Amino acid sequence: MSFHGLIIGAAAFILIGLFHPIIIHAEYHFGVKAWPAFLLFGIVFSVISLLIKNSILSSIIGIIAFCSFWSIKELFEQHKRVARGWFPKKPTGV
Repeated sequence: MSFHGLIIGAAAFILIGLFHPIIIHAEYHFGVKAWPAFLLFGIVFSVISLLIKNSILSSIIGIIAFCSFWSIKELFEQHKRVARGWFPKKPTGV
């Protein structure tokens, strides 16, 4: 019996859940200007994933990388949600 799939699945579930508030926080404080940080983070973690021999750890690092890439899209979507009034907008001058 192998638990690798369950471990990787649980890690993906948790990481996706963790990235959601990160996106909200990043958009609130930095706006869409934060997207290059997510791109860089994704690239770095992609390279790290390629260098790790342990398949479970490599997979989890790869999930982090692609959560970062997906966060770029979600950052712009979050910006639209703020414009619609669904999330609070950071007050100017703060």
